[in-house]
Amino acid sequence: MTEAEETLKPAPDIEALEQEGEIAADYLEGLLDIADLDGDIDMDVEGDRAVVSIVGIKGDELVGPGGEVLEALQELTRLAVHRQTGERSRLMLDVGGYRERRRAELTKVGAAAADDVKRTGEPKALKPMTPFERKIVHDAVAAAGLRSESEGEEPRRFVVVLPA
Repeated sequence: MTEAEETLKPAPDIEALEQEGEIAADYLEGLLDIADLDGDIDMDVEGDRAVVSIVGIKGDELVGPGGEVLEALQELTRLAVHRQTGERSRLMLDVGGYRERRRAELTKVGAAAADDVKRTGEPKALKPMTPFERKIVHDAVAAAGLRSESEGEEPRRFVVVLPA
């Protein structure tokens, strides 16, 4: 995004994002009750999206292998928000700090791939990732001074790190 586009971009509506978080929290509390799981809900706003976290939960049944259950739960929560607000939600859901741990891992993956590409001069394709994961890798590659692109079709979309 150019600086001019950044300047024209409207400021996020914090009140609307907080409302999304409230709706999501109510929805998730209901699911936790149904599943008889203990956990607390934290809400925040980061940039232009609501962030809701389920904390203090034991086990990883709400994360699943490779975060699959978490992604599905996030989509269901976004649908619950959409149903009440009529607006598309970009809400981010985390469970037990999974996304933060994954962010740290993927930052290392992106930096390592950038180092490989700098050393070999050859493009490097990574394994398929979710949009959340690809964004983190793109940011890590950019921080290393290289560029990257996403290729393929969901759910097999992946990042390719390109030489300078």
